[in-house]
Amino acid sequence: MQPIPVSLAPFFQEYEFAALNAQKDSHTIIERALQFGDRAELRWLFTTYSQEQIASWVSQFGKDKLPQPHRSFWQTVLEITG
Repeated sequence: MQPIPVSLAPFFQEYEFAALNAQKDSHTIIERALQFGDRAELRWLFTTYSQEQIASWVSQFGKDKLPQPHRSFWQTVLEITG
């Protein structure tokens, strides 16, 4: 598994970035990358986590964690209805 891109560090200011673990902290990492990630960071996200895992996160937590228009964008991209 590739390390979390250092370019995402500014979006984890309340965390010790070096201590983040892609497996253990996937909930927070998926949230921040979907909201703030650029193309390279999103490529890393979809390489690190399956599309099903990301879609599941959006379905379960997107309403509370992703502001509009990010939520609608990812629901459309990931073909999530409802």
